[in-house]
Order: sequence, then structure tokens, then C-alpha cells
Amino acid sequence: MSCSGYMPAPVCLIENNENGKLCVRKDAKDILDGIKEPVVVVCVVGLYRTGKSYLMNRLAGQQSGFPLGNTVESKTKGIWMWCVPHPKKEGHTLVLLDTEGLGDVDKGDSKNDSWIFCLAVLLSSTLVYNSRGTIDNNAVENLQYVGELAEQIKIRSAETGDEEEEEDSQFVQFFPSFIWVVRDFTLVLEINGNRATEDEYLEFALQLKKGVGKKFSDYNLPRECIRRYFPSRKCFVFPFPVTSPEDMTRLESLQEQDIAHEFLEATGDFCDHIFVSSAVKTLKGGHKVTGKLLGHMAQIYVDAISSGKVPCLENAVVALANLENQAAVEEAMEVYKCGMEEVKNAFPISIDHFTCEHQKSSSLATSEFMKRSFKDDKGEYLKNLEEALSIYYVDLLKENEITSGKKCRDLLTNLSSDMNKRLQNGEYSKPGGYEIYCRDAIVEQYRREPNKGVRAEAVLNEFLNERGAEANSIRYADTKLTENERQIIEEKENAALLEQKCKEEKEKRIERERMMAAENKRHEDRVRQMEEKFRQELEQQKQEMDRAIESKMKEQEEMLNKGFKERATDLDEEIMKLNNEKDRLHAGGIFKEYVMPFLHPLVEMIPNLIMQRSMLKCLKAKR
Repeated sequence: MSCSGYMPAPVCLIENNENGKLCVRKDAKDILDGIKEPVVVVCVVGLYRTGKSYLMNRLAGQQSGFPLGNTVESKTKGIWMWCVPHPKKEGHTLVLLDTEGLGDVDKGDSKNDSWIFCLAVLLSSTLVYNSRGTIDNNAVENLQYVGELAEQIKIRSAETGDEEEEEDSQFVQFFPSFIWVVRDFTLVLEINGNRATEDEYLEFALQLKKGVGKKFSDYNLPRECIRRYFPSRKCFVFPFPVTSPEDMTRLESLQEQDIAHEFLEATGDFCDHIFVSSAVKTLKGGHKVTGKLLGHMAQIYVDAISSGKVPCLENAVVALANLENQAAVEEAMEVYKCGMEEVKNAFPISIDHFTCEHQKSSSLATSEFMKRSFKDDKGEYLKNLEEALSIYYVDLLKENEITSGKKCRDLLTNLSSDMNKRLQNGEYSKPGGYEIYCRDAIVEQYRREPNKGVRAEAVLNEFLNERGAEANSIRYADTKLTENERQIIEEKENAALLEQKCKEEKEKRIERERMMAAENKRHEDRVRQMEEKFRQELEQQKQEMDRAIESKMKEQEEMLNKGFKERATDLDEEIMKLNNEKDRLHAGGIFKEYVMPFLHPLVEMIPNLIMQRSMLKCLKAKR
């Protein structure tokens, strides 16, 4: 698999600065910011000098990249990142994270190891734990960091008042899948004399021991945590890759024919499993994480750790939702503006054409918003979008009106130019002049002109009112007309002006009715899209709950089979809580409670907005 178009080599994502604090590297975050598609995040952890980096290079489709480290010195410091196109999922990016080795004697800082492990869990969708030899008690005890996760990570902020014990049972909802990779494995896979699979070997190694006291508690704790926290577990065992100790120090430079066939086969199986089964990284609630969101996540968690706080998932999700929803509003507005650009260039246009295009573009904008937004539970960002759309729409309405008014006035000026010349030459100032003036009437010519826009009747009404004094002057100067004829003509002209005023009012009424009809349709479309969005989010949350319940029920069954009735009872309570939470999700109601009030048709706002925008323009002009 080629990395062309992506990163040619890994970069450091999270490093220790001079003060010994973790920080996110800007160049790495910039790379993630440029990835708009969903990411599958695979992170490898383990003791230093266990060959973690080799597997990550293979996942990247490369022989080298992440430094392997052929001496007792740990080569990888902090967390390194390599983003490559996903080989099996089109439109997805595979993000590989290689962590510094745990237990590096040079560091002498176990707290740093804890935070590195914690970040690996928080950022990944699949966590790979790499060890050597066998999965014995010593190997499990080296996973002491799992037991510390409940202290290192909080689900909810302190304001919610939930107890840690209640949080502890919910980790399975958002923790990554867990893979234990055992390198340099030399044993025969047998349990009690029977052939066993790699997964059965892992489950056997994670069995709990019955008994009371510190000895049993210390033995069971890391095993319990692995069983309870991670939604799925899998194991791969790798034989020695080469027979020569010298070859071990130059593994990345060896050709495939120089590496043991069984090792290459195990590597292939491992990579295939990752490519097919490793899920897209999601936030609690099921929202898919993009590269950009992953960069924000890393920053939020590292900032919390650096400030001495415990990373909180609820706070992180809220912060990410705010960032993503604001970006969703901005992207939706760009979609609307692009959609209306062609309309804008065609001004003046009819209200039918205008509202049709507005409806189409705003529907696309809302759809774009729905794709990216999440956890906008109270509809705040949707409301922001609607207000921004309405303000822009009103500005376009005014611009269309102004363009129409200018076109109509220019047309009337052009049509009346000959009349003005004759008026100046005094051709109407003689007996019979009024009859000549009436023959030059331009209303019929004006009405025959197409595409005058929404101000056609209003501008004509203004024009006729302006010419009224001129017509009166010519009529009373015409000595050929009798007083009675003048009176009859005046009544006819007043009736014509009244009729024209009625036409203007009718035009305005029709425009408003069409705007209201279009806005009501847009309202229905908006509600439909929002309901669909909420249904999707609820379905994602239910699926998340189902996976957690399934994991707990499987664990409960194993506990019962092994005779751990008390632990099985505890799990029963956890399963009940998860089912209750699922029932609350099913009940829903948040859509009607929070979002519906913000989804009313906005047509009533439009006249007020037009007035406000006009007043602002007048004030600016005066200044």
C-alpha cells in the first residue's frame, strides 16, 4: 500500500516538552486538521523493546517508518502518528499511533507511562497491547495501567454528582477494542491437554481466581479491568521472526524470504483483522470522528492532563460538539451562498423563481449542517443557522428589489425620453396638446417589457403619480377641452391611478403569499431533516448501548460458569442500568422539548428583518 498523497513517514503527535509535560505538536495537528474523512485509529502500547513499531510499519504497508530500536534504548518517545489511506474502507483514513515503551528505565517516571497509556485508550478505536514470551501473571501485572484507568478518566464532569463506581461500569461503552499481541511465542497452544485457539489462550490467561485477601485481589484486578472495560478482546501469537540474533537487530532491512514463514503468516492475519474488523473511531453517542476531530480530541485531553486535571469524556464531547457544530453552521452557510450565487447574478427575478431557489439552497444547507453537526440537543446551532440564512435571504430580497427598481426606473426613463423632449419643445402647449400627450402614453410599452422583477407595479405607480401634475398642467392648458371634458378626464385618470395602486397592493400580497408558502415548505423540510437526524443519533446510541449490554452479558455468563456469583450479580445491576438508559433513549422526547420551538416558519421574521436591514443601511448612508 502506497502512502502517496498522505504522510511519507510518521511524525510526533504528542511529545514531552522541556518541562516534562505532554504537548501536542502543531505540525502533526495540522495534518489531522486536513483530514475531513472518518478515521480508524489503531494504537500500539507495551513495554519498551518489545517490537511494537514493526507491526505498525506493516499496517502502513511499509518495511520501515516507525523506528524499531535495535538497542536497549527506547526509540519512540511520546506518541508518533502515521496517517495512510485505509486499504479496505474507501473514504476512510487509517491513523496509526505508536507509543513510547512503557517501563523505560531511562525515564524513571511511571506517571508519564500512565498518561501515555490513558491517551492511547482515549484516542484509539483499537488498542494493541504488545508483549513478549507468554501471557503469564508477570505479563498481566505489567498491564497495571489498566487498573488505573478508572482514576485517570472520568465519564462525566464533577457537576453531575455521579459516583466513580457508577462511572466504572460504563467504560465499556466507549473504550476501544483490545488486541493482545504476544511476540516470540514458543509454547504449544494447549489448555489442559486440548488444542486451543489464540483467543481461548487469552481468555484462559484472564481467568479470575477464587479467594479473599490482597493476594487474590491483586491477581484479579488487572484481569477484571480488561474484561470489564474493553468491549471485545482478541489475541495473536507470533513466533520468532528469525533464528539469528544478528538478524533480530536489523529486522526492518530484511527481505521477506529471510523472515520465518510462520511469522509472516501471523503478521498477515493480524493486519487483515485490523483492516477488516477495526472500527471507525466514534465519540460517546456514536458520532464518527474525522482527522480534524481527532486532532481536537488530542489537544483537549493533553491540555487537561498538563493542567493537572483528569480527562473528562463528557467535557471533551461538549467541547468537540461546539467546535464541530460551529463549523457545520459555517459550511452550511457557504453551501447556501454558493447555491444562491447564480440567482444573485440573474437579478432582478420573480418572487416565484427567487423562493424556489431559496428553498432548494436552504434545504441543501440544512442537509450539510445535519451531516456534520452532533449533540445539538437544544437546537442552538440549528437556530443560529436559520437566523444566518434568514438575514442573508432578506439581504438578497432587498438586493433583488433594488435591482428591479433600478431596471424599471431606467426603462421608464428611456420610454419617456421622447415625451420629455416634446414637453421641453412646447409641443403639448397648444390646443389639442393633451390628445397628443395621451397618444404618447408609455404604460402599454412598459408592460410589454419582460423580466422587470418584483418592483414592476410599484415603480409604475410611483411614475404615474409623479406624472400626474404634468398631465394636469397640460390638460388645463389645452383650450380645446371644455370644463366638462376636463372633469371627465380627471375622473378617469384618478380611477386609473387607483387601479394601479390596487395592482401594486395585489402584487405585494401575492409575493407575500408565495413567500409564506415557500417558507412553510422549507419549514416542513427542516423538521423532516431534523427528525431524521435525531432518529439516526438515537439509533447510533442504541447500537452503542446494545454492544455494551452484549459485552456485559457475555462477561456475566462467564462469571456464572466459573462460579463467581457475586460478580455476576454486580454485572446484573450494571446490565439493568444500561437497559434503563436504553429505555430512556427509546422514550426520546428531546426533539419536541428543545428543537421544535426553534423550527417555526421564519416568514413572520422577514418583514421585520427587511425593516431592520433597511434602517441600518440608511444610518450607514447618513454617516
